[in-house]
Amino acid sequence: MPLRIAIGGFQHETNSFAPHPTAFADFLSPGGWPPLSRGPAMLETMARSATTTAGALPVLRTGGAEIVPLSWCIAMPAGPVRDEAFERIAAMLCADLGDALDAGPLDGLFLDLHGAALADSFPDAEGELLRRIRAITGTELPIVATLDPHANLTAAMVARADALVPYRSYPHTDKHETGAQAAEMLLARIRRGRPWARAFRQLDYWFTLSAQCTMDGPMRTAMEARASLAARTGVAELAFCFGFPYVDFVDCGAAVAAFADTEAAARTAVDGMIDWLETHEADFRPDAMPAATAVHEALARAGRGLHPVVIADTQDNPGGGGHGDTTGLLAELVAQGARGAVMCLINDPDYAAACHAAGVGATLSRPLGGHSDGVPLRADARVLRLGDGRFALTGPMGQGNIANLGPTALVEIAPEIRVIVVSRKTQAHDQAILRHLGIEPKDCSVIALKSSVHFRADFAPIAGSILIAAAPGPVTFDPADLPFRNVRAAVRKRAGTQP
Repeated sequence: MPLRIAIGGFQHETNSFAPHPTAFADFLSPGGWPPLSRGPAMLETMARSATTTAGALPVLRTGGAEIVPLSWCIAMPAGPVRDEAFERIAAMLCADLGDALDAGPLDGLFLDLHGAALADSFPDAEGELLRRIRAITGTELPIVATLDPHANLTAAMVARADALVPYRSYPHTDKHETGAQAAEMLLARIRRGRPWARAFRQLDYWFTLSAQCTMDGPMRTAMEARASLAARTGVAELAFCFGFPYVDFVDCGAAVAAFADTEAAARTAVDGMIDWLETHEADFRPDAMPAATAVHEALARAGRGLHPVVIADTQDNPGGGGHGDTTGLLAELVAQGARGAVMCLINDPDYAAACHAAGVGATLSRPLGGHSDGVPLRADARVLRLGDGRFALTGPMGQGNIANLGPTALVEIAPEIRVIVVSRKTQAHDQAILRHLGIEPKDCSVIALKSSVHFRADFAPIAGSILIAAAPGPVTFDPADLPFRNVRAAVRKRAGTQP
């Protein structure tokens, strides 16, 4: 008899300080990611996507499994998930799981989770989802889940899954590989016939998003240390989650879990990773420039032939909960006459609609952006190009996904300063966002991107230089500056956050 393995997913990264909450509708049109899908249609939707589910499917099928699709969804990072959304999604996933069990016994469950979701009534949303799932399946069914390394890993999540496997990279370019590894672990757990021993510890300091980049610097070295510790005999998985330091609940922050043959092996691996991180705390201290300084420096570097100079508008990163519509960095580009610069992107559906109504060649005199913070840019703009916002992503992170950004427009806001305006927010991590409106990125002098780190996967290979700008936005560069109320005291003390 073939194995019967169910697959489902729920993805959200919550920023407690973001200006817009997350509703059910946000899971139906998630920008550059697959929309909510269910049943057999889910397998068709996910098969070619940039997700761990896509990486798991061929491994499970090769292992002789019959795949039982449940439901899968994602919404762009934003404020807390409304209870109406979480309850509907959890009920959907649990109902599908119940139907799968009614049709016959299951041998395992693969879950594609994020790990940093907070719902109105459930600060540890994934822990609560796993609790509900375990209430249906019982404790014996093997469950393996993948996580984003930005997960705020909790003891409840570790206790309720047989293994948790986070991606190893940030930018997240290894989702398929992670899905394949987790699928192999699920098959191994089924063959094993019993759970692995577990260990879990939290780190008492935060990593800023920029410090979490695994392409170079201290986090690359940290991941090498993780790999060395994970290679020890008896360790099935050493899960190091960097944390998403914008979720106001007690377990916010980095953590490590191990799944191993014995408790001693699990504890040794976890303690080794925590000890390494504690020793290297001082290494994880990146810096960002004020917007005016970043633009001045970008123009100077471009003048020396280092173009394109990429400026990361990190504090309005839609991938961290920003709305993608603050105009502080754009205003500096205009103020300093940054000819040849492109702002990618401003999320303003009303402005995009006005561009489409006016047509190519028209001049608009209306405020642009600023809906989330009340500070739009007031300047005339000429419509250069229009699009429907549908195109294939081509970069290392998103390849296989179809973007759906709604009506889009390319406008010139000042002499030779262009702005991409979209109707749905998305992180600017893929060159295809520029190319679908006729811009070749490598030919630009300066490219301002609404992103923190993910842009590096596709833009670093063409960039002459990269700068990090701290312009207005809710993805505060140093999370210790935010008014947390619920994080544990040890983190407040180490991060400098006030209770």
